[in-house]
Amino acid sequence: RYAKVEKIPGGEIADCAVLNGVMFNKDVTHSKMRRRIDNPRILLFDCPLEYKKGDSQANVEITNEDDFETMLRMEEEFIENMCAQIVALRPDIVVTEKGVSDLAQHYLLRAGITAFRRLRKTDNNRIARATGATIVHRPEELQESDVGTGCGLFEVRKIGDEYFTFLEECRDPKACTILLRGGSKDVLNEVERNLQDAMQVVRNIVFEPKLLPGGGATEMAIAEALSREAQGVEGVEQWPFQAVGQALEVIPRTLAQNAGANVIRTITELRAKHASGGRHTFGVHGHTGRIADMAEEGIWDPYSVKVQSLKTAIESACMILRIDDVVSGTKKAPTN
Repeated sequence: RYAKVEKIPGGEIADCAVLNGVMFNKDVTHSKMRRRIDNPRILLFDCPLEYKKGDSQANVEITNEDDFETMLRMEEEFIENMCAQIVALRPDIVVTEKGVSDLAQHYLLRAGITAFRRLRKTDNNRIARATGATIVHRPEELQESDVGTGCGLFEVRKIGDEYFTFLEECRDPKACTILLRGGSKDVLNEVERNLQDAMQVVRNIVFEPKLLPGGGATEMAIAEALSREAQGVEGVEQWPFQAVGQALEVIPRTLAQNAGANVIRTITELRAKHASGGRHTFGVHGHTGRIADMAEEGIWDPYSVKVQSLKTAIESACMILRIDDVVSGTKKAPTN
């Protein structure tokens, strides 16, 4: 939720990076506002920095010609007071999820403040976690503790045809942006899918910090244990043990086949290594197709994924075995 992936077409895959901060697709509201600030003070709002509009069907009756000027002056004073409350905290950047009126932009520009408007709620939350700022609901409630000072560099850069705002070099950020670059959208989508897979693997290991040897070593070790267990069972009850063991050998067999190795010789050698009572970390190397120690090669699988795949496979087999008959949905032709 707080590690957002931003895909920008163009550049090379080598240009992909994890920012030490956040980035969003917005430009400053006024062309004369500063586009680069070192160690900025940041204020975040989720309220509009403009005069409160009435309801859609609101009517105002003016009986005196001076009343119209008075009403306009009241609007200007309201915005001026609101901007004065913001300027009092000496921020460098003001970000709001709603709109910023032209008059408010004028007062903020005069105070040397850079403003951004109509930012997404999710982006605003990530800025708050990265910079240490607090999202404020009303300018009247502003405090010094609401100012975010954790950002080291603010800069607006043009990438392609669009402007992107970078808040980088953050101190102890609790959110980040992962920037992906690629020659086309298809390349970017493929990189994003691979990245999501990698992040889910890390997530599984964080929740269940256990690892098992990969390369089919775990499956072959279980198959060998089931085979030994089946020898001590009499009659037809040993068949399920053997069937599950044979099914588990599909994983190392497929790995050897994909690597272009001699499948029968490789599986026989692997089965002999596990049956000899030595280490159970031997598996099929995916690149060479040879038998290798997965612990030395550093090839590991998450424990939670292995357990879930075994549970799903056995439950599916039990479900199919419970089917006692199949009702055909096709209509038979009438016979004379």
